[in-house]
Amino acid sequence: MKYSQVREDLLKKQRELEDRLGRIDQHLTKPGNQDWSEQAQERENDEVLEAIGQEAALELRSIKLALRRMDEDEYELCDSCGETIPEARLKAMPFTRHCIRCAERLQG
Repeated sequence: MKYSQVREDLLKKQRELEDRLGRIDQHLTKPGNQDWSEQAQERENDEVLEAIGQEAALELRSIKLALRRMDEDEYELCDSCGETIPEARLKAMPFTRHCIRCAERLQG
């Protein structure tokens, strides 16, 4: 496979994110402190952890989609126009589903 190193990197990142999400979930489900002021601080911390968890979950979905696209031999194809995404773009942005032209059009 042409992108075997990219695949390996994505799988490693997937494992790291799954581990991180597991630790976040573990922290968020543990019982709270009995002290009200401590509970307030814990809640603030939980909000930060929830935001980090949401970002990690989004990145994890992107990784899984990229891996599926590799399995289906669609990794190099732009979702919008069907043209080939340049190899350099895929290596720089392994989650991308769009060529530069379509990505710019979607952002603008």
